[in-house]
Amino acid sequence: MKSVCLYFQIHQPFRYRKYRFFDIGNDHYYYDDYANETILRKVANNCYLPANKVLLEQLKKHKGKFKIALSISGIALEQFELYAPEVLHSFQELADTGYVEFLSETYSHSLVSLFDGESFERQVKDHDDKIETYFGQRPTVFRNTEMIYSDDIGDKVYKMGFKAMLTEGAKHVLGWKSPNFLYCNAVNPRLKVLMRNYKLSDDISFRFSNKGWNEYPLTAEKFVNWMNALDKNEEMINLFMDYETFGEHQTKDSGIFDFLKNFPEVALNSGEFTFDTPSEIVDKYQPISAVHVPHPISWADEERDLSAWLGNELQEEAFGKLYDLKDRMLRCTDPVMIKDWNYLQISDHMYYMCTKFFSDGEVHMYFNPYSSPYEAFINYMNVLSDFRIRLNALVPESETDREIAALKEVIDEKEDRLTKAEEELRNLKKKLKEAKGATLPKVEKKKTTKKTTAKSKTKSKSN
Repeated sequence: MKSVCLYFQIHQPFRYRKYRFFDIGNDHYYYDDYANETILRKVANNCYLPANKVLLEQLKKHKGKFKIALSISGIALEQFELYAPEVLHSFQELADTGYVEFLSETYSHSLVSLFDGESFERQVKDHDDKIETYFGQRPTVFRNTEMIYSDDIGDKVYKMGFKAMLTEGAKHVLGWKSPNFLYCNAVNPRLKVLMRNYKLSDDISFRFSNKGWNEYPLTAEKFVNWMNALDKNEEMINLFMDYETFGEHQTKDSGIFDFLKNFPEVALNSGEFTFDTPSEIVDKYQPISAVHVPHPISWADEERDLSAWLGNELQEEAFGKLYDLKDRMLRCTDPVMIKDWNYLQISDHMYYMCTKFFSDGEVHMYFNPYSSPYEAFINYMNVLSDFRIRLNALVPESETDREIAALKEVIDEKEDRLTKAEEELRNLKKKLKEAKGATLPKVEKKKTTKKTTAKSKTKSKSN
């Protein structure tokens, strides 16, 4: 029987407000709280809560025969904490069944694996600590941001303690080979590699509600028949997709929740398939060969490369300027700065700057809160400029920055002392006023008034 590995990615970015040039150096709060909360609540109601309910029912119904894998970015977990704690609770209910494997990834859903090993390792540890806190699991399988993978990244991942990694079954990498087998890393064969079957995965995540598709409508029975038609020698079918497929990208009225509900039962009743988590896949099968990926691949766009985030000069400029700050951020201990640094690294910011056209361009615009890639670039660079000013004050880059920081510290100290002196002066004036009022009781004032009146009458008579 073939193994079906069903994996879903959960991520939502923190979006920036319109941050203008004149805000730089004056306003250090960058976030569009209204948009972040509104969008998270909408996706929670459309996708997370109803999809979790369906999966919980199926996991309990099939009692270990149906299993899934999830990865949730640290950024998404923070938003659940802030805006939708009931969503976090619903994922914990899934974890409590014992039939869900939680995978590791970068905390910020970032591109740091392409740039710096030390920062990469730190983000992964931060993410796994949070997963263990909420779900009681320490991940052993890694899924990089947007399925980004290369031989070098895979080697780093194994050295960090992971036994397997998920990535895209890109055609230009596999060639004539099938994604329906287990592979291993070309540099370090001890790391196992699961390749996504993008054809079957995209049938659900992209084509499901397309009435112009010649296979519309897609039912669980039809989909299982397609799986049955695969080569009998193939060992697994890796269905990897965004969790927002259910109820958000493919709306409820498309029938997507009915598909999600029926698929496990139809697949299991066929007698040809079992559902296995990535860890179980690794323990169950042996790699058939190494997969050579000298240049990074991803699951995004037609190219299946990095061009969605680093395909033009805008993106390269923003990415370069961001990670120029890496060494100083490693020395920074300010919690607010560290949080802002994590949010600056979210890969979505680079994604918004993509200038592609045609079908890929339409996908990018669907997720883009800005009117154009150029507006996204300007807004991001304004935020980054202000962040750099704040970092210079805490961790100076050059001798000039150190002098400026020292002078600023002196000025801030004097302003603080001046503020305190002004407050003390106000308090003294208040006490003085109260003291004067206490030495002139109201009774004495009345007597003085009467004497004055008597004297006035005497003068009047003498006249």
